[in-house]
Order: sequence, then structure tokens, then C-alpha cells
Amino acid sequence: MMKMWIALVLVAFAATPSAESCDCEPLKWATCDGTPCTCFVLVGDNMKQTLDCNKLIPKCFLMKVEMYRAKKGLSTRTIGGKPVETAFVDNDGIYDPECENDGKFKAKQCNNTEECWCVNSAGVRRTDKGDKNLKCEKLVETNWVRLQLKHKPVSTPVNKDTLKVAVADAIHKRYLNFNKDLVDNVEYDAESRMIVVDVKKPKGERKSDLANMAYYMEKDVKVLPLFKQQQNFSVGSLEMENILVYYVDEEAPTFTMKHLSGGIIAVIVVVSLAVVAGLLVLFFARKRQNQRYNKAQQRELEPM
Repeated sequence: MMKMWIALVLVAFAATPSAESCDCEPLKWATCDGTPCTCFVLVGDNMKQTLDCNKLIPKCFLMKVEMYRAKKGLSTRTIGGKPVETAFVDNDGIYDPECENDGKFKAKQCNNTEECWCVNSAGVRRTDKGDKNLKCEKLVETNWVRLQLKHKPVSTPVNKDTLKVAVADAIHKRYLNFNKDLVDNVEYDAESRMIVVDVKKPKGERKSDLANMAYYMEKDVKVLPLFKQQQNFSVGSLEMENILVYYVDEEAPTFTMKHLSGGIIAVIVVVSLAVVAGLLVLFFARKRQNQRYNKAQQRELEPM
């Protein structure tokens, strides 16, 4: 009789649909539990940030997580040219950002200090730094990113004709169905092993977040993936070894000369002085030449 009951229990258990696994594929540091499944990540002491694990985690939340983990001594990250003159890179690195409830960056960031600056939708500084009275009227959208990728050496030549489709498919598959139609242009230089990918969206479009995709890719290439599954980004058999990301906003950044670094200003001053010195040398050389010419003319005119 007991064996019959055990058999019935096993049959009933087998017939019951298995519960969906409760995890967060887009972020390996997330903690998930409960019914329905709820996932969160720590962004401060006893501060939990609830996550939507059906899409890429917003970059602002990711940066807060990384800052918190860095403070706790846990693992975080290490840290073909500008597409247009207004494109710029993230030279300031990671900081502790202020985020909106939906994960967007607040337009003004201060990194818990008295010094503040304005950022774009990628959280990258786009103005000079100022005090807390600095005004950032709105969050300017990044609508174009250039991904400058360098792949590892390969034994077989890369097919340039199929590279754009392959790159778009790889991005779409790797980054949770990212819209492959936004991959606008792909260029390739075999000698430098450089793949330059332009990802663009129309101005005013707010559905696609280019910065999130670029940030995930940067981590894939430079350090370790943010995903729970640790595969790196690759295009077919091409594995990447380096990446540089340029940001182009709907409005140009507003950096000014007075906040350039001392090294850059020194270079500008040296170059300027060299140009002035060169012009002075040229001026005096021509003046001496004219003087010699005038003296020679005078000698020729003097009576013999």
C-alpha cells in the first residue's frame, strides 16, 4: 500500500508543471526570490534597487552597483576616431550617479561632492564642472554611438561584404533583441583589425537606449560580462580584444577652454608660441633680406 502511495506522489509531481527559474540573466550580481519572482541588487548599505530582468539593466543603476561593490572591496571593472567633431568619449570613468526611478540619469551629477556637471543620457559629462548652483536644464539624449572594436588575430580573411549583417545579428542576439536596424554602418580595416560600428537612432526617438547596449559591450570586451552567463561578445569567429566608445548627442556638448586640463593648455600655449616665434623669425629674415637688397641697389646706382 505504501509503495502505491509513493508511486502516486511521484506521478503527481511529474505531472505538475515545473516552476520557472527565478533569476536575472542581465545582471550576475542580482538576488532573486519570491512568487512571483522579484529581483534586486544592492546599491548601498541596506539599499535595494528592484530590477526588470526582461531587458538590459539601465546604466545608471549599474554604475551605482559598481560604486557600492568597489567600496565593499568586491569585483567591479577596470578601466576609427571621432565620427563628427562633437563626438566625445567617457574620460571621467565611473562615479556614483543620481538616478531617476526608471533608471535614467538625472541631468545634473555631483558624485556626492560640491562639484557638479551636466551629463547626457549615457551619464557622460558634457559640460564644464561647476558648483552646486550649476543649472542643467534637461537630460540631452545620445542618439549615435560609434563602437571602435579591435578583434584578435585570425587565420582566415574577414569577409567585408557580410560583416555588417554579422555585426547587427551579433548585437541583436547578445543584447536581448536590440534593434539591429539601428546598426547604420560598419567599416573594416584588415591591417589594424579594426571594426567601426555606427549605431544611430532618429533624433527624438526615446524607445531605444544606445548607451545601455554600448555599456554592456564595453564590459564584455574590457573586463568580464555583466550577464549571468559569461560568454563574451563576438562576431562569428571574431573575438574582440579592445573597444572605444564615442558618444554623439542630439545637441553638441559645451566644454570651454578655461576648464581644459593643465597639460592640454600647456600644449596649446607651446604650439602658439612656436607659431609666433616662427612668424617673427620669418619677418626678421625677410627684413634683413630687403635691407641687403636695398644696399645692393644703392651701390649699383652710385657713379663709378
